[in-house]
Amino acid sequence: MQNVTIKDIARKLGISASTVSRALRGSTEINDTTRKMVQELAKELNYTPNPIALSLKEKKTKVIGVIVPEIANYFCSAVIAGIEDIAYNMGYHVVIFQSHERYEREIMNVKLLTSRRIDGLIISVSNETKKGDHLKELIDRGVPVVMFDRICDEVDTPRVVTDDARGAYDATNHLIQQGYKRVAHVTMAPHLSVTKNRMRGYMEALQKHKIPFQKKWIAQCDFDYANMKKAVQKLLKTNPKPNAILASGERLAISCFEVLKEMKQRIPGDIAMAGFFDNPVSRFTDPALTAVHQPTFDIGQSAARLLIEMIRNNTLQHQYKTIELKTTLEIRESSLRKK
Repeated sequence: MQNVTIKDIARKLGISASTVSRALRGSTEINDTTRKMVQELAKELNYTPNPIALSLKEKKTKVIGVIVPEIANYFCSAVIAGIEDIAYNMGYHVVIFQSHERYEREIMNVKLLTSRRIDGLIISVSNETKKGDHLKELIDRGVPVVMFDRICDEVDTPRVVTDDARGAYDATNHLIQQGYKRVAHVTMAPHLSVTKNRMRGYMEALQKHKIPFQKKWIAQCDFDYANMKKAVQKLLKTNPKPNAILASGERLAISCFEVLKEMKQRIPGDIAMAGFFDNPVSRFTDPALTAVHQPTFDIGQSAARLLIEMIRNNTLQHQYKTIELKTTLEIRESSLRKK
């Protein structure tokens, strides 16, 4: 029998559909004999619950939305893996959208996910996102939201982040200890919290070593390769020019690396490099790249646990909880001064 329903089971056993429903849920209101009889017949007929009917009854779809800037970014894909790991084990499905670093596309993604009646949303905002009205509207409609990595500060909702300031501090401090006193910082949009925190860590390391801050050594870029090239070329034309670069993200680090190679700059001979870079490929570049690693899989797991807890408890906030995870610095050839 195909598409077996509760009514089919009830008809075969000569009992009410409500009795079958309660028996399948294991309700103690149904005696053991009836419950066992119902469950055995359901198994024999390969009965499976209708997810649409369940979602209408429970007002839950068991679907959570995820919006990331770009899935091709290893950081995002690894976080998604962590989200799916927890969601699957807790009985939830995941729908993934990409903003491609565009604010308008992010808004459209939120609207599309809302139309699909998701139970909650996990999001890392785009490079262009300055306002959080679209997320506030979602929360006002009763949909819980958890943010990770890139946070929109004006939206009061739980978030999962890493200690970005410490990561930038450790990398900058390492470069300076290697003898590179002129450290440039290639970073993202200035309004993003992740940009502010990494800038703070960079500046704290300069202050520790009593190195004056040089605004000309700060390059704030989007993710277009042509713009990245212009920014790095401008850095190398300053006088004096930097002898090391800290890149504030995976795509920035890759682009920076490519530009320096194209300009025939020896790494680390002419200019040293370090960057926030979670992709394992950093070990196999030539030279291997010194990288600030974030616990990407753990970020995804933590975000999913937070969101599902909010869904199950019917709460839109969790005391505005912030989970902050630690970064680690893996030192490789790109930042080591040759003896």
